Amino acid sequence: MDTRIGFGYDSHAFKTDVPLRIGGMTLDHPEGLAGHSDGDVLLHAITDALLGAVAAGDIGTFFPPGDARWKNADSAIFLDTALEELRHAGYQIANVDATLILAAPKIAPIAGDMRARVAELLHVDLDQVSIKAKTPEGLNLDHVAQCHAVALVTRVPEEEELKSMSDVIESQKQLEDVVDELLASVHGVPKRRVAPVYDTEDIT
Repeated sequence: MDTRIGFGYDSHAFKTDVPLRIGGMTLDHPEGLAGHSDGDVLLHAITDALLGAVAAGDIGTFFPPGDARWKNADSAIFLDTALEELRHAGYQIANVDATLILAAPKIAPIAGDMRARVAELLHVDLDQVSIKAKTPEGLNLDHVAQCHAVALVTRVPEEEELKSMSDVIESQKQLEDVVDELLASVHGVPKRRVAPVYDTEDIT
C-alpha cells in the first residue's frame, strides 16, 4: 500500500492577556501563545505534517498571517483544511506522533485528554495519536512553546480495489457453501451453522 510521511514544526512565544490553546484545548495558565490565530502550536504542527505528506504546501499557503479573516481563528479550521487536502489526494491518516517542547505548563497530567481531543479533531482512533512533552533544558527557551509532528498517511483503496476485494470475499463464501452441500450429501456431515447477521438499526 502506498504510504507517505509528513513533518511539521511550529513555535510561538508566550504572551500575557491571551488564553493558552494547545491541542484544541484551553489550558489553565497565566499566559497564552502569541500568534495571528489562536496560536495552537500543536495543531499547527500537525496541520503542516498532513499538508507536507501530500505535498500540498503549508499553513501559510492557505491561511496567510496577514489575512484579517484568520485573526484569532480556531486552529481546528486549519486542521480541517489539511484533512480535506488529504482526502482530495486519496490518502488517510495511519498515525500522528507529536512532541511538545515547553517549560510550562506540564503536559503529562493532561496528555490523555489532549490525545483524545486531537483524535476527535482528526476523526481517528485514540491509538493513532501520540503526544509527548519535553522541557527545553539549558536552551534559554523557557518563554517559547515548540512542537514537532510527524504524520504517516496511507492511500485509500480505489473503488475498483474495494469491489474486487468484495467479489473475492463473496466467491469464497459461495465456495464454502458448495463444499458444505457436497459434504452433507456425500458424507452426511452437517452444514456449518452461521451466526445470523442483524441490522443494528433493528436493535432497540
